[in-house]
Amino acid sequence: MRVCIFGSGLSALTLAKALVNQKIFVEVISSGSNHKIDQFRTIGISKSNYEYFNRNIINIKKIIWKLKKIEVYSDNLKNQTILNFENSNDQLFSIIKNYKLYQILNKSLLKNKYYKIIKSNKKTIKFEEYSLIINTDFLNFLNKKFFNKKIQKSYNSLAYTTEINHEKILNDVAIQIFTKKGPLAFLPISNYKTSIVYSIHNTKNKNQENIKKLIQEYNLKYKIKRIEKINCFDLKSFSLRSYYHKNILAFGDLLHRIHPLAGQGFNMTIRDIGILINIIREKIDLGLPVDNSVNFEFEKKLKHRNYIFSNGIDLIHDFFNLERKFNSNILSKSVKLIGKNTSINKIFTQIADKGINF
Repeated sequence: MRVCIFGSGLSALTLAKALVNQKIFVEVISSGSNHKIDQFRTIGISKSNYEYFNRNIINIKKIIWKLKKIEVYSDNLKNQTILNFENSNDQLFSIIKNYKLYQILNKSLLKNKYYKIIKSNKKTIKFEEYSLIINTDFLNFLNKKFFNKKIQKSYNSLAYTTEINHEKILNDVAIQIFTKKGPLAFLPISNYKTSIVYSIHNTKNKNQENIKKLIQEYNLKYKIKRIEKINCFDLKSFSLRSYYHKNILAFGDLLHRIHPLAGQGFNMTIRDIGILINIIREKIDLGLPVDNSVNFEFEKKLKHRNYIFSNGIDLIHDFFNLERKFNSNILSKSVKLIGKNTSINKIFTQIADKGINF
């Protein structure tokens, strides 16, 4: 069995590693351009996904930073937490630098006999040689031809990412603040470094000095020594209307993209990988062909879950955006009251950890 993967980003390499671990031959088709990873971008991984990653993909214990608590604040309730998610005995969530994960995956794959990377184009690719073709590349011909129909939403926002260097503290609590300009996250990556993601509404201003001032203004606990280079990108969310065409499957950010406020984008991809690997393994164990029926089952199992989960993230964004527009604290007070209910808090934590399972 051979699988072809288009793209060489984190989603592509993570899926490739999961497949070669099943002794499936994987050929990654690279566009030939240098793949650049932002040194200061981070991703969040939930506890269950972290455990799955270690068991089924690659051990990332040495490159993650464990968080025991997430605190949520609102501009309209100054210095008051409106939600707390906590696990005092173990990790609740983990933060990992994109480039570190990329390096460990790439290094491991290059040593694997089931893995091959090819710099090619559509004229030299023999599609009939592959059981499955998986596309993670936004720019290639497969995306334009088969995966251009999507449910899309523009947030009219820019996401700013950077990293702050600060004096050493016990740094195991992430902070999310719903500011009047948009959601701002402080995501610890060590006892002296913290990643920043700030999504600002209705702005075309890319002045880094203004962003630095806002970070300083909303900083609750760090004695900042330096703010690193600030990058920004437009914020959009979308879900593909169709996950596949025959034996070609869309995957990763190409399949679904969500607002970064909850740090769930890569978690969705890890859950997708788990489902896809299980489907393929079941086919092989039963002696059934691995063909486009895999894609059919994948879409059937995941499309509704991913759509509901994505809309849940949008609902959180729209909820606090509504409060921002009306400049009222009624919604924050309501959330704070609901969050005190142990059962409801537990449900929220489980969904953030494992997604929607039904």
